[in-house]
Parts: sequence; C-alpha cells; structure tokens
Amino acid sequence: MPHKMTLTGSATGPLREYDRYVAFDMREKGSPSAPKGLKKSTFISYTVFVAKKAFNKTGLTKKSIMHEKFLIQGEPTLDIPIDECPGEIGVICFQITVLPNKNDKEANDSKDKKEAKQEVAATKQEEKQEPVAKEAKTVQPEVNETPVQEKKAAQPKKQQPIQPKGTKDVVSFDDIIVPEAFLKTRPNPVKTEEVIEFVKRTGHLDKPLTIEKGSKVLKDGYRRYIVAKTMKMDKVPVVYDYQK
Repeated sequence: MPHKMTLTGSATGPLREYDRYVAFDMREKGSPSAPKGLKKSTFISYTVFVAKKAFNKTGLTKKSIMHEKFLIQGEPTLDIPIDECPGEIGVICFQITVLPNKNDKEANDSKDKKEAKQEVAATKQEEKQEPVAKEAKTVQPEVNETPVQEKKAAQPKKQQPIQPKGTKDVVSFDDIIVPEAFLKTRPNPVKTEEVIEFVKRTGHLDKPLTIEKGSKVLKDGYRRYIVAKTMKMDKVPVVYDYQK
C-alpha cells in the first residue's frame, strides 16, 4: 500500500496550471531533534498536484493560495517529470482543506460582540417606548386589546436551537486534538458535501463531535471536524467519551 502523507502550510511559489490539474510548491520544517548520532533534518520541499475540480471547490485563487493555510492529504509520487516537480517530493493530493484564519476568527468575534451590543441597545429603547404606547391607547378608546392579546404581543419569539440534538457542551475548535489515525483517512466526499450543505441551511452541524473529557482528543466525528474546518467554525458542539 502507498504511504499516506499529511501536510499543513501555505504555498511557497505561484500556482501552475496544467490541462486537468494544478500544482504548487510548499515546504515543512523537520523535527527539532533527531535520534543521537543522526543529522537533524531542515526543510523538506514538496510539489503538490491537485485536480482542478477539487481545487476549485476550495475557493482558493492564484493570489489567495500564497496567504491561506491549508491541509493536504495524499501520497508521494516519483512518476512526475522533474520540470513539473521542482520539489524534493511530489505529492498526489486526495483532499485539500482550507484551515481557519486567526484574523478571520477575531473579525467574526468582534462582529458578534457588536451585534450583541446593538440588540441590547434596541431592547432598552423598546422598554423606554412602552409607556408612551400605553398612553396612546388610553387616548384612543377605539383601539381595544384584551390582556391576553397584550400578553401574546409582549412575548418574544422562541429562538431556534443553534446546536444539534444531544449536544453536551460547546468547545473551541482549536482545542480539539485529532489523532494521527484520523488524519490518514479520507471521509467520503459525497457525505461530507451533504453535511456542508446542512450547515449552510441551519447554521450548525447535524451531530456533535465525540471527544475525551480531559484531553479533548477526538474519538468520533472526523467528517464533521473536516466540515467545521471548511466552514471556519470557531466553536463546535461535543459529547464526552470519559476516559476509563
């Protein structure tokens, strides 16, 4: 069986387009320490080959690929001509996922806080206007509302749940640790796309992820983990698998 590879990082050179695929270069730093008696590895350069259809789904462009951080899952190849593969190792990409940008997270957090402040201000303004509205009703006797009708009008609309059924907690996406065994797998892309469409419709995952209570190591739900990455979710719903 071919050796599976997982790389994370950004492109170190421009995107190159071919007939049915695109290619770009990236590199990863070796381990800071090596077994005694062996030389330490420095940087290893890779040339990644991605099918155009899969690349277009990520939303990446020739400009953004130099600034976005992404995750590559694939296998090494020695069958690409040297003029198309300047990297030390060629990688056939099975799956490419754009990772969340910290700046985007901070911007979304600021936006959420601003919207929350606006909602509080609007609520206070409505409370101040309520006595005026009651006085207007006493001046116009033809407008009659029963106490029941007034009570119904004052009741706020129930908000729809923002998390899937069975959720026990909501944790930061960055705190979840993914085992190497999951990273070596490739979730069914059709089912993954179905979950992405569900999130676009509802604003939340269809099911919570399962993690260990203390270590926050992912135990189940790798597909939903990939979807949360793709949708740039900073918080995810979870249930706990307690360590024995």
